Amino acid sequence: MSSTWQREVMAEIGAGGRVSDGDIVRQVRRAVLMQRLPPGSRLPEVTLGEVFGVSRSVVRKALTRLASEHVVDQRPNQVARVRAPDVDETRETFSARNLVEGEVAALTAGRLEDRVLVQLEDRAEREREAFLANDEPTRIEHSLAFHHLLAEHSPNRVLGSMLTDLILRTSIVIALYKRQGLGSCYLEGDHPRLIKHLRSGDGEAARADIEQHLTSLQGLLDLGPRDSSIDLKSILSGGK
Repeated sequence: MSSTWQREVMAEIGAGGRVSDGDIVRQVRRAVLMQRLPPGSRLPEVTLGEVFGVSRSVVRKALTRLASEHVVDQRPNQVARVRAPDVDETRETFSARNLVEGEVAALTAGRLEDRVLVQLEDRAEREREAFLANDEPTRIEHSLAFHHLLAEHSPNRVLGSMLTDLILRTSIVIALYKRQGLGSCYLEGDHPRLIKHLRSGDGEAARADIEQHLTSLQGLLDLGPRDSSIDLKSILSGGK
């Protein structure tokens, strides 16, 4: 793996640390979310081991975790691949998130502490700043953090846990099938408007905000076939 990328990974995991299955999970997940690994991309254990400088046993642990997060598909005696949800699964995923996050927003409205509302406002503003700076990786990071805050503070912990899972699943679908040439899935004003209704305690308006937000995101998808022939080593080692 390239020395530049290796230094970045080592900086993330701490001085003197070793690349773990968790580090591989984060790097592959990030590559998928940033559309560098398209749906159907093969993830051979040998290649991943060479890229990250680890044994195949560590790679297998990482792939198992990625499969549990619905990032990759793992089948017996087959090379793991980046998941490629079909049209029906994509629609079902959005429908499930709409139901769960809409209910979480309705339940949460008027019940959040001021410090949490401030955190949400900070994430929304940071997302906007990243969008204006054309920094899509950072924008995605703050957008995900915004929704994870809602899940974390859900009055219903079961719904909160379900939402955490659905946030990642829909984010991957968006990353995989975002229209070609579309620089960002940023929706101006959506998050600030939701915060306003969460603060005022208007649960039904908050639910409607979620529905509008997810409907708009789904409208940005292109579920046609994509080219899955990629250079895995180049992508994961920081190649341009």
